[in-house]
Amino acid sequence: MPIQFDVDPSVARLAEATTAFVREVVIPAERQCGGSVHDAPRDLREALQKGARAAGVFAPHVPERWGGHGLDLRGQAVVFEAAGYSVLGPLALNCAAPDEGNMHLLEKVASDEQRERYLRPLAAGESRSCFAMTEPAPGAGADPRALRTTAVRVPGGWRIDGRKWFITGADGAAFTIVMARTDGEPGSPGGATMLLVDAGHPGMSIVRNIDTLDESLFAGHSELVFENCVVGEEQVLGQVHQGFVNAQVRLGPARLTHCMRWLGSARRAQDVALERAGTREAFGSLLGDLGMVQQMLADSEIDIEASRALIWRTAWELDHDTASAAQFSSVSKVFVAEAVGRVVDRAVQICGALGISAEDAPLARLIREVRPFRIYDGPSETHRFAIARRAVKSYRRPREGGSAGS
Repeated sequence: MPIQFDVDPSVARLAEATTAFVREVVIPAERQCGGSVHDAPRDLREALQKGARAAGVFAPHVPERWGGHGLDLRGQAVVFEAAGYSVLGPLALNCAAPDEGNMHLLEKVASDEQRERYLRPLAAGESRSCFAMTEPAPGAGADPRALRTTAVRVPGGWRIDGRKWFITGADGAAFTIVMARTDGEPGSPGGATMLLVDAGHPGMSIVRNIDTLDESLFAGHSELVFENCVVGEEQVLGQVHQGFVNAQVRLGPARLTHCMRWLGSARRAQDVALERAGTREAFGSLLGDLGMVQQMLADSEIDIEASRALIWRTAWELDHDTASAAQFSSVSKVFVAEAVGRVVDRAVQICGALGISAEDAPLARLIREVRPFRIYDGPSETHRFAIARRAVKSYRRPREGGSAGS
């Protein structure tokens, strides 16, 4: 099957409208709040999303039956990059993490009743959500098999006990998707189940909001405690003991949509650097005429173009559910996370003092935002391990007679 990279005219128009909306509406709002929305009022989010609806760019990823544009991942790659030009663009379009990934998960895994109850208001921007998987050490982190939060059968449902942290958007979320162990012990490869817990449900509490390097994800990151939190059988999302399998339904595309959004931020950083290089004089010439600056600008152009090509290829693989999709997803996550960091870092260096000013340029903000990307949705080291393991698999020789040699 030939790989198609042509952009559908309707997608191109939506991306152009998104670009205009972000520049005219979102960036002024970003400047006003300094890009920090951990403690932002609900009114800000509602105003941005109202503007996105008026501009016809709201919910590009959501299937049409739920009120969105119904783009596949290839279409999302184009529009999400345009949205990511501002750190608040994805929030405005309702395609920010974790809601975007949760919408995809609910669409694929939830029952009809659960979709009506949870997906419909989430897709419409009427509610927010969170995904509670990460735990403090020694619990689940880069290795999800270390999952320690448990869900035990009780009459009529399940009792959840455990602690989660760095749960994005938990403060004010209408519901939480909790990953809990229903079988086996920490370290077991299976035995996890996803459960839906409504806000304010007895036994679930936010114990603190964590002060983090990044500030652009609405409501920030929280630490949650589940203690004797009993939910009904109807709150199981997907199948019992299939939580790890269903998590891949969410995480594969979610890694890539992170890449799409952050590529928009890299483009913005490069634009700032190019403008500076084309107007700032030093040592008797424009910065852009100096060889070392030219090399940094060229390397950033290469990183941006390579990232976009890899994102589009991975989107195609995921849209077609190919055998290589998981490998491409990991490759994209590692390369783009690191490339985006390089682009922003070079832009800061080119702009000098301007680059580290929090008031005069967005670069100081962007460098704080993009650094955690190398950790979110699996650190680069974990993905490199998985990439190498898959690559060597077809070349691995079976051991003979149990000996260490071959």
